[in-house]
Amino acid sequence: MTKKFGIIGKPIQHSLSPILHNYWFEKYKIDANYSILDVNENHLADIVKRIKNKDLTGVNVTLPFKQKIVSNVDILVNDAEITRSVNTLYLDEQEKVIGENTDVFGLQAAYLKEVEASLNKKALIIGAGGVSPSVILSLQKSGLKDISIVNRTKEKCIFLKKKFKNLKIIDWENLKYEIKDFDIVVNATSLGLKGGEDFDFNFEQTKTNLIYIDTIYNPLETKTFKFLKDKDIKVYNGLDMFIYQGQKSFYLWNKVNPEIDQKLIELLVSKLK
Repeated sequence: MTKKFGIIGKPIQHSLSPILHNYWFEKYKIDANYSILDVNENHLADIVKRIKNKDLTGVNVTLPFKQKIVSNVDILVNDAEITRSVNTLYLDEQEKVIGENTDVFGLQAAYLKEVEASLNKKALIIGAGGVSPSVILSLQKSGLKDISIVNRTKEKCIFLKKKFKNLKIIDWENLKYEIKDFDIVVNATSLGLKGGEDFDFNFEQTKTNLIYIDTIYNPLETKTFKFLKDKDIKVYNGLDMFIYQGQKSFYLWNKVNPEIDQKLIELLVSKLK
């Protein structure tokens, strides 16, 4: 019987997850398909029930449901337990629905070399939403000590600080001035996402040796990404993180560690043009 997988989030039509996973299903001759599951917040319990009933084998979770799904799963494991942010769901041998987080792995696998070269540096995370706890944890696991966060709604930062005690908070209205103090900046907001709103200022006052990581991959180059790239700043989009978090999800579901080959990368990039 064909196994069914999918992804939930809002907006979700931009997701490349079906392309990624269906490519690997075909490559490894696994009888399965992966699709977009267009659901609202009040359907989250139903999604978990469908995994329990084995109608769905595995589900990825993206914004804005990464934290909202937590109360519906049976067990949080590993990085999901620390971050209380879930992007991968599956049924274990005891028929419990497991919530796991592969975003932390995705970030480390994609950008660890750059981050490790900056261990005594200052990092700033912009945004305190669903992926932000994963960004904080991945930076901490990589050895960074000096991490600040900024968000339009300050309360969300305060909530994260309860979880990550050493986190520093800066005010949103000071962002454009304080950005010059940081060596690594991670955009963990949806600002710049295809069809959405963007930052209302340019990142003019940054260090020349800044590392800028955008968790967005659609488009491949956001307005801010292009602006910094034109200033010869080291910039990274979210495509590598997306591929690596998907690789770990695929392994958790299928016990196959899929290869990230050139054909796959070209296929994904072609869908973003």
